[in-house]
Amino acid sequence: MGQLLKTPQESIIYEDENLYVCLAKFSVTIGHTIVALKKEFSDLKLLPDRDYDYLMDTVFAVRNSLLKTLKVKKVYLIYMDEANHVHWHLVPRYKEKGFNLFQHKPKILKDFSLSKKIKKNLVFK
Repeated sequence: MGQLLKTPQESIIYEDENLYVCLAKFSVTIGHTIVALKKEFSDLKLLPDRDYDYLMDTVFAVRNSLLKTLKVKKVYLIYMDEANHVHWHLVPRYKEKGFNLFQHKPKILKDFSLSKKIKKNLVFK
C-alpha cells in the first residue's frame, strides 16, 4: 500500500478496501492506467481465487471504460512482477501496434483531468 501514498489523489479513478485504480504517473500513452491491489502479494500466483477474480473483474471493467472513453480499439493488459507487488498496467493502443509502443520513454503525467472521464464510464458487472 506504500505506492498508494505516493499516488496523487486527483489521479485516482476508483478505490475500495481491496484495490485502487489510477492514471499512471509515468505514462507510456494517454490513458495509461494502473490497477493495484492494496494487500501485499509479491506474485499473481499467490492470490486466493476470490482476490484474483475481483482483481480481474476490475481490470476488465477499467479496460472497457478506457475503450469507451478514449475511443480506441485495443487496450493492452500488462502484468509484470518486477515490483514484487501485484498490479496491472492498462495501456491504450492508438495507431501504433506491437512492442514499439513500449519503447516510448514514459512521460511524467501532470494533467489528471482524464481520470474523471474514465471514472464516468466505469461500470462493474
